Amino acid sequence: MKIDGTRRQDRAIELVLAYYAAFNRGDREAMLALLADDVVHDLNQGARETGKEAFAAFMRRMDASYREQLHDIVVMATQDGDRAAAEYVVHGEYLRDDEGLPPARGQKYVLPGGAFFDIRDDRIARVSNYYNLQDWIAQVGG
Repeated sequence: MKIDGTRRQDRAIELVLAYYAAFNRGDREAMLALLADDVVHDLNQGARETGKEAFAAFMRRMDASYREQLHDIVVMATQDGDRAAAEYVVHGEYLRDDEGLPPARGQKYVLPGGAFFDIRDDRIARVSNYYNLQDWIAQVGG
């Protein structure tokens, strides 16, 4: 199939891939530009946060404690382009203690993960992230 950007499904896939490309570049402003103002962010095994400012604050917390790159990203979307899902492998380094988690000593980890997206008006309206926290804790020596 040729992805030419004229189909809603194609645009949804391109949107999610652009989001992850910005993540991997460390370009948080580009990530935020792809989000709806009232974006809903479901943290893995955590709370639901709403709004771009909450999302930006979450990214600042993450950037302080972790350095991550996503590899082997696969994105799928519904035909109408309203929902998408992604699977990836996180390659990371735990830089600074994160509250409630084991101490950081620069431990490296490789962790499969996934996310679900709602898309509205060519923006990401929801991101729900999932990964195996117990696997991560075991990898960093917790």
